[in-house]
Parts: sequence; structure tokens; C-alpha cells
Amino acid sequence: MAIDRRKFLKIAGLSFLFGTGVFSLEEFVLCRGDEVLAQVVGEGKKGKVRWAMAIDTRRLTEEDCKRIIEACHRAHNVPDIPEPTKAVRWIWEDTFEHAFPELAEEDPSEELRNRKYLLLCNHCENPVCVRVCPVQATFQRPDGIVVQDYHRCIGCKFCMTACPYGSRSYNFFHPKEYLKHVNPEYPARTMGVVEKCIFCYERLDQGKLPYCVEAAKGKIYFGNIYDPEAEITRVIKENLVLVRKPQLGTKPMVFYIV
Repeated sequence: MAIDRRKFLKIAGLSFLFGTGVFSLEEFVLCRGDEVLAQVVGEGKKGKVRWAMAIDTRRLTEEDCKRIIEACHRAHNVPDIPEPTKAVRWIWEDTFEHAFPELAEEDPSEELRNRKYLLLCNHCENPVCVRVCPVQATFQRPDGIVVQDYHRCIGCKFCMTACPYGSRSYNFFHPKEYLKHVNPEYPARTMGVVEKCIFCYERLDQGKLPYCVEAAKGKIYFGNIYDPEAEITRVIKENLVLVRKPQLGTKPMVFYIV
């Protein structure tokens, strides 16, 4: 059943109103950014910190994506492994169909389908990966960032199986073997551990923005979503946003402005 873009966006607003359960697209209601914020920023959360990201898909170009991925991977010593099934990715470009599989069958506009979509760890409010890790190698900071402890990780891959977004990678090889440049300020991993995007918490702790945000040159917003005066709060509030697989109840903190 084909629908026009206006109706598609109305259905595909992907509300945070659904905490658990599986819903058909027709059961999703229009969810503007201000309605998203109303659900995320509840009582007792003002004054606290919850880091979130908003990616403006209307403005991203192929060159932007390449620059953003390069900035992230180079800074964090992410190996460039040519074999797709064993590649390590912290942030990557993918298709609309892979980013939002529930919506691909609803026949969105060609323009929306052909946009660039950057995918990464969603640093969910309810991270499944944290619950399944048997050794607490992955855990959630008070500011919401989901962290990976490389020294504690035993490589069981439970977190990879649990993550519904494919945001984690396993090191089948020694990463340094696939690095052209090594950043001495960030530790390289070892073979047999899992890694992923960390929202550049090492930079946030220094009062800096994540590498991807700097490289995006105003096309990715980042900040404290609990702060009503923050730029990220404003851009989410003023636009229609999508999140990935909201029906799972993980409550992703990466928003896509459409």
C-alpha cells in the first residue's frame, strides 16, 4: 500500500510513547519533537545531564559522511578491515531500508529514501546490552552513555546478539595490524574483545564535543537533552524526528531529523 510523503511522515513519527511491545505502523501516532521531549524529560530530570545526538538527514552529503566517519575512526584507532563480515565500525553510512526497516515497506518518497543515514550506538535509555553482559564489561554512566570496558570484556558476544541496532563490533584480528595511523592518545584494542561508539566521553569529560559533531560542521547536534535551553533540545523540539526501532522500548538517544 503506497502512501504519500505527508501521511508517511505522520505515521513514521515513531513515538516514544510506546515503552514496550510491538506495534504496526498504523498504531504509531504523529510524534513531533516536542512530544518526544515531553516523554524523555520527565519529572525529576531537569538539572541533570543526559547526552543525546540529533542528525539532520536533510543536510548530510556523501562528503559529510566520509569526513565524519574518518574523524571518528582515526581518533579512536578503529581498524580498517576490508572483509565486511569482520569489519569494525563505530559510525557508518547505511541505507534508509537498513536504518528504518519498519518503514521501508510504507513506500516513502524517493528523496527521503535516498538521503544519507549515519548509524552508531544509540546509547539507549534502556540498553539491552548492559543487562546481558555477564561480567559488566558494558555499563551505563550516570549521564546515559553506554561504555565498553575493553579489559573486562571476555568476548562472549552476548552484547552483540542483544543489540538490535548492530552497533557493536568484534575484533577478530589485532586492530593495530589494520591501522595506517595510530593515535597515541586513545588505546588500541586487542583481539577477542567487543568495541563500539562511546559518544566520545573522554572529550565530553574535558568540555569538548565528540569528533563526529565537530566534523559534521553544524549538521549533527549534541548536548544535554534534559536542558530546556540546549541547542539539541531546541532542534528536536522544532522538527519531526525518527528514532530507530522505537517499538522495542530501548529508547534510543540518537534522533534523526527528517
